Amino acid sequence: MASLSTNWITEKHIDFEYKRYVLLGYLKEVSDNFTGSRLYPSLSELITHYRNVVAIRDNKKNLFNSFPERLTGTDTSGTHLTYEKILQDDHLMQEIESIISYAVPLFEQYLKEGKTVYDFIESRLHIFPVGIMPLNADEGYLMLKFGPGQETLVYRFHLTIFENPDEKYRGIATNFVGVWEKSVSNTFENIKLDLIRQFRHMPNPATYVIESELDIPLEETLLPIARRSLVKYVASQLPN
Repeated sequence: MASLSTNWITEKHIDFEYKRYVLLGYLKEVSDNFTGSRLYPSLSELITHYRNVVAIRDNKKNLFNSFPERLTGTDTSGTHLTYEKILQDDHLMQEIESIISYAVPLFEQYLKEGKTVYDFIESRLHIFPVGIMPLNADEGYLMLKFGPGQETLVYRFHLTIFENPDEKYRGIATNFVGVWEKSVSNTFENIKLDLIRQFRHMPNPATYVIESELDIPLEETLLPIARRSLVKYVASQLPN
């Protein structure tokens, strides 16, 4: 997959037409990935690039606005004064501004495309707990079943909380455990019992199933969305 450097705006030639060519080539591949339901890492990279460009745009504006002005003239009545910035944009800064003005709406357009795919896939996920849930649901197993087959992928998960002065963020770490075949005689409950027998350090693990009828890429799409969906689901079950 082609990538776009973090410093793509300022590295090599700072020329609008050249940067336009680089950006459109990158976004074409991003769009192809979205069409094939391959969301990651394209979507997360796209979010990062968009935030970086907006930050450059806003910081440039703040920098420009912070410079003092000087008096350049008055009107004939002497009641209106005319000022100009001591710092004026040179050609290089104008090129960067043109690149940013072109890139921001394009990033927004492709982010919308990616979010549409994400929301569609997320809406086709069915999540539910298995068996008796422990008081602490921050650690356990995630069973992932998708497509027409009976294979069920099992991951061990661990939820964490990150805090800043304003709010809390929940994160999740997963490790692949193995593959089980689900059948009429080997239900999700039976798979959970098998996991308890094999891994005795968790006698009653929090266990969830995420099912989807969609046959989509696992690593590039389903697993990242399933992880985020599990975080939201667990958070929704917590007492207010």
